[in-house]
Amino acid sequence: MHIAILTFQGYNELDSLIALGVLGRAQSDDWRVTIATPGPKVTSRNGVVIERMSTLEEACAADAVVVGSGVATREVTEDSTVMNILRGLDPARQLIAAQCSGALVLARLGLLDGTPACTDLTTKPWVVAAGVEVLDQPFYAKDNIATAGGCLASQYLAAWLITRLRGKAAAEEALRYVAPVGEKEEYIERAWRNIMPYLPAPAPASV
Repeated sequence: MHIAILTFQGYNELDSLIALGVLGRAQSDDWRVTIATPGPKVTSRNGVVIERMSTLEEACAADAVVVGSGVATREVTEDSTVMNILRGLDPARQLIAAQCSGALVLARLGLLDGTPACTDLTTKPWVVAAGVEVLDQPFYAKDNIATAGGCLASQYLAAWLITRLRGKAAAEEALRYVAPVGEKEEYIERAWRNIMPYLPAPAPASV
């Protein structure tokens, strides 16, 4: 099971690395979480340099993808080389999640047609201009696509992905590990309150 976090130049550390940290807590022998970048290294808005763990092409073949956010997302969507690769993303066979300005990437790829999205307040006008309704809430998902708005909403994307891929118990365990001491139950309850309405209905029990 491969989950790739798309991370570009000028990336937001909270958006990519919180998702990486939470998703990594669900690790098992068949569970791999990587930072996927267009080049060998990317530098964050605050100067944090990280090395590529997987390519964009590998991300397009992954089981799940998180499209990270950053200060240069509009430039990413104008890079024909990158966008042509990302046209390989396919919600028919992948879970696809976008954090903050990552929603703009999905909008420009045509993956949000008819589907509302969550994003950060800075990116909202660009996503609206791309023809997508922006919701005033931290998380929304429909079928295999999820979006989150606000850096700290990245925990919701991670929990949604773990729940879809490994089940609720695995997601709760991951959230409990990272939640503040003395606030763990409150933290987990808030996460479920945001995520549960957008999870697929359980399959009916066989008779």
